[in-house]
Amino acid sequence: MTADLTGTYLTLDDGRPAVRFSRTYDHPVERVWQFVTDADELAHWFPSRAEIELRLGGTVTFSGDPNMRDSTGRVIAVDAPRHLSFEWAGDEVHFDLVALDEGRTRFTLTNVLVAENTAARNGAGWEVCLAALDAHARGERFEGPHAGAGAPWKEFYDGYVAAGLPSGAPVPGLDA
Repeated sequence: MTADLTGTYLTLDDGRPAVRFSRTYDHPVERVWQFVTDADELAHWFPSRAEIELRLGGTVTFSGDPNMRDSTGRVIAVDAPRHLSFEWAGDEVHFDLVALDEGRTRFTLTNVLVAENTAARNGAGWEVCLAALDAHARGERFEGPHAGAGAPWKEFYDGYVAAGLPSGAPVPGLDA
């Protein structure tokens, strides 16, 4: 079985590598904003518990991921309910929300990478996380990044490597 890859690898105008994902949700922008800013909503799909102080320069506290140490990041941009960017382990994570017709929202996640060789690894990880967000948005339960070895991460990773995304970075929880 081949994984259905939804991410795109790109080089930003400033030369930094990134992976980008886009979805459309049948919810108004204010509801999708909750999915990406409320710690209890994020717990359904984000790999770590993330508590976000929603202001420029605010602290983002990451905890509870068995494969990473607890850490903090910083909010680098916020324009509620349309945009949130924060630093996380050297990377940047950007959420962009656009209100569409009939109460729907276009959601775009861009992970600006500190190292190019993390593209396949991070792309695979976001696939699993976003599958959980997709399910949560439909009112369904899906373990996603919290499924441990049962998550389909490796299938996505192999797909991204085969597609030519830069790879080779250590994988937390798998590489010593």
